[in-house]
Amino acid sequence: MAEASSTPATQPPPPSPLKLQDRVAIVTGGSRGIGRAISLHLASLGAKLIINYTSNSTQANLLTTQINSTSSSPRAVAVQADISDPLQVIHLFDTAESSFNSPIHILVNSAGVLDSSYSSIINTSVDDFDRTFRVNTRGAFLCCKEAGKRLGFGGRIVCMTSSMVVGLKPGYGAYAASKAAVEAMVKVMAKEMKGKGITVNCVAPGPVATEMFYEGKTEEMVVRAIAECPLGRLGEVEDVAPVVGFLVSEEGGWVNGQVVRVNGGYI
Repeated sequence: MAEASSTPATQPPPPSPLKLQDRVAIVTGGSRGIGRAISLHLASLGAKLIINYTSNSTQANLLTTQINSTSSSPRAVAVQADISDPLQVIHLFDTAESSFNSPIHILVNSAGVLDSSYSSIINTSVDDFDRTFRVNTRGAFLCCKEAGKRLGFGGRIVCMTSSMVVGLKPGYGAYAASKAAVEAMVKVMAKEMKGKGITVNCVAPGPVATEMFYEGKTEEMVVRAIAECPLGRLGEVEDVAPVVGFLVSEEGGWVNGQVVRVNGGYI
């Protein structure tokens, strides 16, 4: 009688840990458009989310409910804060730390505004110019400043900018300038974080099919944007979020001080 084999049955490999398991991430403007997609993607990688919003609590709360429905313990918290206000930015970061009893590991600054009148520079009001820079540039500055103080070794900062910084199309003067300033700050900050193990990068989408993109545009403007893309379509939020996910993961640790233009070759 043949002896029974002593070779153990082949066991399936243990499940791979999630790339961002329990890392705390703040996503400003995280309840709408590209920011919403980034929030969902980071959550799928295991991150705990602080979803920042300015005024629309309904969208933010719906998103946190959606994320938390997949876990036995809360993994997402909605926090209202105007990121152009230094005290509110401090409150945002304080809430992130206290909500999960953890240091913050990731900042994704996705909040932004665009003047939907697409005025030329000579027709742009001072109020519209100031509003654009207050949110896009001052907001990024304040959030990066606070993140630079609080993130530990291996921290990740990503600012969403725009491929319009190099596209420089008429009607986008204030917007392109506000995002160009952010790109300059990010490149400088990456060098200033030397020795801290913190990477600082930009992700600069081209035209993406979001509410902000469509606002104020005629059908002709949309068709022209599609025609100018070599891939023959508008970007989708799902085209952008995984790039951010890569940059804030361990795999993205050697990318620093860069602007990654995610635009399908549009510019």
